Amino acid sequence: MLEIKNVYKTFNPGTVNEKTALKGISLKLEDGDFVTVIGGNGAGKSTMLNAVAGVWPIDEGQILIDGIDVTKLPEHKRAKYLGRVFQDPMTGTAATMGIEENLSLAQRRGQSRTLRPRITKKERESYKELLKILDLGLEDRLTSKVGLLSGGQRQALTLLMATLKKPKLLLLDEHTAALDPKTAAKVLETTEKIVNRDHLTTLMITHNMKDAITHGNRLIMMNEGNIILDIKGEEKKKLTVEDLLHQFEKASGEEFTSDKAILG
Repeated sequence: MLEIKNVYKTFNPGTVNEKTALKGISLKLEDGDFVTVIGGNGAGKSTMLNAVAGVWPIDEGQILIDGIDVTKLPEHKRAKYLGRVFQDPMTGTAATMGIEENLSLAQRRGQSRTLRPRITKKERESYKELLKILDLGLEDRLTSKVGLLSGGQRQALTLLMATLKKPKLLLLDEHTAALDPKTAAKVLETTEKIVNRDHLTTLMITHNMKDAITHGNRLIMMNEGNIILDIKGEEKKKLTVEDLLHQFEKASGEEFTSDKAILG
């Protein structure tokens, strides 16, 4: 469902600020894979996600989504294949519009639409059913302005909007990092529920080792623009944070120094 082939990306080439963020990485995700991505600051996690999303062109390599070469497609043309949730809960929703209006915009993605689409009774009922999975009582607040919701409620709604059209690939860029631990756990639980229900191929960046181990069927770790660990199946199920730290040190030759990632 996703294939990254020998991708390189350097920022500010030829200047004193030159930084090679991706060093020929290759990664293949099968249909339904839920892959968690972890690594320290500057490891290349978000750069890899942005390369897949087409935020900027890559220097070298190839990116395929469901067998389609999207390497040279701009971001807006790749959007039809992707669902994406960002770190900032304020991104991804229209604050001045109601919950049902935001869901309606997500449902009409890729179609001709007005800023205030007419919502039918049937659609309203379907939105209520969709919102029930969040267990946040939002199904009874369809006309509430999204800007009045808490960060966790907005992030949960954004997740619902990103998966409404069942994208080929779901990209989650530290989507719980800005939330308190209790709310983050709730959003992650909902994420797992939706991903499993709709069999969505998912790439999730997280700063939390425990979350990376707990969620998904596969874990990759990045360091200095390279993928240095790729753990799946039974091996992943048996992982502990201590095991992961040991494997990181063995693969990279250095200690993992992010307390935030270790402690969550």
